[in-house]
Amino acid sequence: MDTLSFKTISANKATVTKEWVVVDATGQSLGRLCSKVAKLLRGKYKPNFTPHVDCGDNVIVINADKVVLTGNKWTGREYLSHTGYPGGQRVTTPKRLMDKGADRLFRKVVKGMLPKNRLGDKIIKNLYVYSGEEHAHQAQQPKSIDINTLK
Repeated sequence: MDTLSFKTISANKATVTKEWVVVDATGQSLGRLCSKVAKLLRGKYKPNFTPHVDCGDNVIVINADKVVLTGNKWTGREYLSHTGYPGGQRVTTPKRLMDKGADRLFRKVVKGMLPKNRLGDKIIKNLYVYSGEEHAHQAQQPKSIDINTLK
């Protein structure tokens, strides 16, 4: 009997190929950029994507301080957190997070787009955010990609 046999290939920790990618955030919209970065971190652009495995790339974001928010979102948007104590609700804005460091804003936005479990905690550690052009990962020979070409 001559029939075709197809097997679904599931990636595991040993068969995953992780790459280093540099993304330039100059003039990019924050939410659109972060959704593509989250997909890169998760590995959704790879043909062997497996939901329960960290098969994404290591992403380096440069020029994070030059990201764009339209309208009055810098001060009008509010992020809520709670300390756990009565009356402990805290409110912060993207401008306050950016003043503390561009990596805080990017990590907050990207983390909200990742799974809320141990895998998401492991994936967010593959994100490296820098305010300027320089980054400390030249030894990994990262390849620069144009984020606008990704869907």
